[in-house]
Amino acid sequence: MVETTISVIKADIGSLAGHVVVPDFLLEFARKELKAGVEKKIINDFHVTHAGDDLELIMTHFKGENNEEVHRLAFDTFMKGTELAREKKIYAAGQDILSDTFSGNVKGMGPGSAEMTIEERKSEPFAIFMADKTEPGAFNLPLFKIFADPFNTAGLIIDPNLHDGFTFVVQDIMKDVPCFVDMKCPEEMYDLLALLGSTGTFTIKKIYRADGMVCASVSTDKLHAVAGKYVGKDDPVAIIRAHSGLPAMGEVLEAFTIPHLVAGWMRGSHAGPLLPVALKDSRCTRFDGPPRVIGLGFQVSNGMLVGPIDLFDDIAFDITRQRGMEIADYLRQHGPFEFHRLSSDRMEYSTLPKVLDKCSTRFTEEEIVPTGKAKDTSDSAE
Repeated sequence: MVETTISVIKADIGSLAGHVVVPDFLLEFARKELKAGVEKKIINDFHVTHAGDDLELIMTHFKGENNEEVHRLAFDTFMKGTELAREKKIYAAGQDILSDTFSGNVKGMGPGSAEMTIEERKSEPFAIFMADKTEPGAFNLPLFKIFADPFNTAGLIIDPNLHDGFTFVVQDIMKDVPCFVDMKCPEEMYDLLALLGSTGTFTIKKIYRADGMVCASVSTDKLHAVAGKYVGKDDPVAIIRAHSGLPAMGEVLEAFTIPHLVAGWMRGSHAGPLLPVALKDSRCTRFDGPPRVIGLGFQVSNGMLVGPIDLFDDIAFDITRQRGMEIADYLRQHGPFEFHRLSSDRMEYSTLPKVLDKCSTRFTEEEIVPTGKAKDTSDSAE
């Protein structure tokens, strides 16, 4: 049987009025480019959308992961789109394009990618989650809940096909060379949590069912690791299969009912709640945020896409969004203080070190006693 590959490749190549939303003309341009890719038989089908200021290319094909033709199609779309954005002076045009020389795939070039190759089942429902103003570790908590937490996913207890658990492939994203470890749940749950709690260092890359079926794939691209400095957040994407021996779509979505704290938000330097929002609300405004995630549901049929449905466009998530905004309001009152602002080690690649360098030479080993005299405020008439 021919295997189908789902590729989600994204990049911030420019947005309207700041880091807010991808302009319509870029979305339309990307659709024309991918339509040409279908006509050239590079891909089978596609869907173009956005998550805040990130242009998202969702593609299906039979060429496997890291395919040069498919990745070049995406990269060329981003490059040409960047030219259009610059012509119209769109803000941060080409922000995620860190190299203009294609090297076989987009890894290490700025754009993020998640891919999954599957042998299609009788029915193949899946969800694609796309986040803005955050980092790859933002998906650690919801993915753990989906595939390892029985309080979230009832199927882990009552469905024999899920009962044997799942294997998590975790990447150390701070290493110069990609470094991975696999851990099986529930057997190694505590060890897994010891890693996943460090969301800025360890990130889920893929998840497999006990019998080897691939279930989830996440982009783990770190922009600062390529550029050596802060050039924008990584804004991850995730592909998750559902049903028929996997968590149901309702169990997948249940994991996003907690507006958990993630790193990112303003200047990539603050913690904030991850809001699950409808596509129409996928524009980051307050303090360039708060961080948010959209979810689109599809069916895959013989390498073609059916859908999508806007999974978070539902009043059932209103209470989550309300809680998230209350958390956002509380955090904003902390201003430049931790734990709203990220800790110093998380700020290493931000612009803060340049500010701190000016202060470092003023420190001495002895306490300084100011010599200036206080202004006399006594009443001279007394």
